[in-house]
Amino acid sequence: MNPFPIPRGMSRRHFLNHLAGAAAFTVPALSLTNSLALGAEKLKRSHKSAILLWMGGGPPTIDIWDLKPDAPTGGPLKPISTAGDVQICERLPLIAKQMDKLSVIRSMSTREADHDRGAYYMRTGYVPNPNVEHPSYGAVVAHEMEPVVKDLEIPPFVSIGGGSEGPGFLGMAYAPFQVDSSGNVRDLALPVEAQRMNGRVALLDAVESNFISSRKGGVAEEHAKVVRKAMSLLTSQQMAAFQVDKEPQAMREKYGATGFGRSCLLARRLVEAGVPFVEVDFGGWDLHQNCFDRLDQKLPEMDQAMGALVEDLAQRGLWNDTVVLWMGEFGRTPRINGDTGRDHYARAWSAAIGGGGLKGGLAVGATSADGSRVETEPYSAEDLMATVIQALGLSLDTTFTSTNGRPMKIAGGGKVIRDLFA
Repeated sequence: MNPFPIPRGMSRRHFLNHLAGAAAFTVPALSLTNSLALGAEKLKRSHKSAILLWMGGGPPTIDIWDLKPDAPTGGPLKPISTAGDVQICERLPLIAKQMDKLSVIRSMSTREADHDRGAYYMRTGYVPNPNVEHPSYGAVVAHEMEPVVKDLEIPPFVSIGGGSEGPGFLGMAYAPFQVDSSGNVRDLALPVEAQRMNGRVALLDAVESNFISSRKGGVAEEHAKVVRKAMSLLTSQQMAAFQVDKEPQAMREKYGATGFGRSCLLARRLVEAGVPFVEVDFGGWDLHQNCFDRLDQKLPEMDQAMGALVEDLAQRGLWNDTVVLWMGEFGRTPRINGDTGRDHYARAWSAAIGGGGLKGGLAVGATSADGSRVETEPYSAEDLMATVIQALGLSLDTTFTSTNGRPMKIAGGGKVIRDLFA
């Protein structure tokens, strides 16, 4: 049985079909504003947000955040000093300047070394279970932030450049809204004239209301909620947040003319507009072969975009309100294989985190001299998620009820990484 089924009730394609259909109801004269300054009072932030920088494929953190230059399998890359009390890879000079704001958790020790299972586990705080669809970080945050983002018309969970785990039993209203690195939304069009809008909206509302009142279950309610969100989205001036090309040329150059650079700049724009959770996909880390040649290409791209994001958030006064989390589904082996690569390794690896009032400049935990094992208190996916939830000001006492009636603790019941809190 597939442990990652499509969430019950509505697929992403189904949602996009409704989004495209709802576009037919939109008045063409409604244009998107080019400036987030318009409506600033309405968009005023009263909550924290999170940006997950997802390194799909499992990055070799032993070559990035926890280098072992004296070990036989330490690799050719060397550590450099930073603005914090931690050393990181020499290929990350811009991030090094921001390390007083970021901390590295070097004692991650997790349970899954398979890509799909590891991605699910790290994004939900639960190991895959064919009987339960667990909600991802973004879905949980979007759900819990709902009461304080009532003025937000754009989706509360946006995934940039790739997919994410779904909303699970929380329902499709909290599914990730996927866009590309330029903020483009597929299947968005205005296929009919404006005068047909009101009649179609009224008819759809009548059909949905009648169906829900006949007690057809939660799926019907989720369906209606998604359609309402689509209508709100298509007529909202807040959609200007997706127009990353409206940024000044100098700012775009600061982040880099790459997919990851544009994605990080878009992520900043979205949290600035009040979106509670943004996931940025930067894949390509499955480095079983030619690991170090590939790192020479990938790390400068990561350095420019992530360094700019941290600096920009701080300069705009958003850093204490925005948690930034860098992680993949696992790390990679201390041993270098015959193809000059590193293989999957979940026993000992690193994640990076900062913002949201968390302490910066720290190395939390430690691994052995060769990087093969954790020598301090190990931290799990559940612990990392609990730390993010706590930093966002959400309650870890929250318990959800899954579709099969089982109680589910938020963040899988993980413990907070106390060293990161003042």
